[in-house]
Amino acid sequence: MSHGHRHDHGHHHHHHHTDGADASSLPPALDLSVPDEELTPGQLSRRSMLRRTGLLGAGLAAGSVLGGAGQAAAATSASLSHGGGRSAGYLWLAGDHHIHTQHSSDAKYRVIDHVRQGNAHGLDWMVITDHGSETHAKIGVEKVNPDIVAARDQIDDTLVFQGLEWNIPAAEHGTVFVHPGKNEVAVLKEFETSFDGSVKGASASTPANEALAISGLNFLAEQVQRRKVKDALFLANHPARKGIDSPHEIRAWRDAQPSIAVGMEGAPGHQAGGLPKPNGPGSARGIYDNSPSADSFAGYPLESYRTWGGFDWMTATVGGLWDSLLAEGKPWWITANSDSHNVYADTAVRGPNSDFNANGRYDDPVYGGAISLTDTDFWPGQYSRTHVGSASFSYQAVMDGIRAGRVWVDHGGLISGLNAQLRSGYRAVTLGDVLHVRKGSQVDLVIEISLANGPNWAQFVPTLARVDVIQGDVTGAVSDKDTFATPATKVVKSFEVNKSTGTVRLSYSLGRLDKPAYVRLRGTDGNRSAVGINGAAVDPAGPAIDVLGDADPWKDLWFYSNPMWVLPA
Repeated sequence: MSHGHRHDHGHHHHHHHTDGADASSLPPALDLSVPDEELTPGQLSRRSMLRRTGLLGAGLAAGSVLGGAGQAAAATSASLSHGGGRSAGYLWLAGDHHIHTQHSSDAKYRVIDHVRQGNAHGLDWMVITDHGSETHAKIGVEKVNPDIVAARDQIDDTLVFQGLEWNIPAAEHGTVFVHPGKNEVAVLKEFETSFDGSVKGASASTPANEALAISGLNFLAEQVQRRKVKDALFLANHPARKGIDSPHEIRAWRDAQPSIAVGMEGAPGHQAGGLPKPNGPGSARGIYDNSPSADSFAGYPLESYRTWGGFDWMTATVGGLWDSLLAEGKPWWITANSDSHNVYADTAVRGPNSDFNANGRYDDPVYGGAISLTDTDFWPGQYSRTHVGSASFSYQAVMDGIRAGRVWVDHGGLISGLNAQLRSGYRAVTLGDVLHVRKGSQVDLVIEISLANGPNWAQFVPTLARVDVIQGDVTGAVSDKDTFATPATKVVKSFEVNKSTGTVRLSYSLGRLDKPAYVRLRGTDGNRSAVGINGAAVDPAGPAIDVLGDADPWKDLWFYSNPMWVLPA
């Protein structure tokens, strides 16, 4: 499912949210395939009102899933009502939003090296995210752009975005990227110069610096509103690594600009870090080997500074921080990527006599040195993949799919495709969406998984052992913005998978629902598991904490999906 589309990019015509056979039954004001100019004044007025209130087009991005359920129901339920199209009628495009080049002070590869490698490893889209810094702001944003433009021309079946890794004021790093266009460099440069924590000396966890981060997100929104760029997105990177992304900051980013601040890395890059010595770095998966500092959020436990089955603690904990946001009805999505700087088992070294500070880049790498067994990274797509349900093969469709939460992630090629839907009667929705039903309606989760269809980079075909359904109650907004737990979320069903090839179909009945709920999925090769942090009643066999120095990423593979909600009314 993920790469069978290679030759159909030009033949996919579902360009609208109402991607299905029943689109024609929608009122014209709700049917986004009908252009504004074809509506009557009354219909146009209704569409304008729905857009203003965030109930049309923007979908969940407008705020909480709990707002305006009734009016949005028709638009939402139609988006997948055909239910039968292969993988929900979307192209599932694999990508990576966190990649460093010779324009980062701690990296070395050319843009084209990463794009060729990502393409060879099956990626459809990539974001180049060199570190925000004074040197990058002055020189790097412009210098990397021609390389990105050239890569777009050379490899036309991989979409290459320009972004940067933002030093979020008062917090960790984040990916910021924009839709390609004539102002991509100017907007990124102004953003970095004005709002980067490193450039502005605004790294400390202070209220003023937290406010500067919000100003940065507001700036991006303004550039989109003024049509300087067609679109912009922000995703928080390795959020638990240093303990400095507090729960209230994450909520504040999302609430300030919910159509731009849309999620976080569910699993960090640097996954080769856990390969044991002598054949690996013998450090930590994700380089999650930190301890609390003066700027860390005091409420986070020590185990939050480690990865769990390669995933960030915020994502891996059932009933943890991610679930606390989902239980509020807040769309907040997870991704996975390489954070590729220096690739394990590669022979490249930086161009000799490079002067990064003077030139804003290292000279082109030279190959032929010794094989490096201490580097912590994989090439884009070599290990981590973020799969986005896209209406077409285009930059905008990928951004729309990320914003809508039509995203699942995997490590090591554990599975090759996922189609998950919540269904009630003739209505169905997929990842990231909301199913509106009458109280007491029967709701079912239907899952179709394409098992691994070939060997991964480590030359074995992964085997999916188990799939877990995680379900939680939607309890509404919290009064304490530093909440990072929700007690009403748990694993409600585990399916043992007893086949190794082809397709697995699973279904789980949520029963007749009279209160809001959400579900999300997780799957594992079954090699390593442990009782979850919140006990066996919540998570009987979750990911185990990764051991520093001995956490082979290939022997502990997981996939995770983003959630779907049900709102009975």
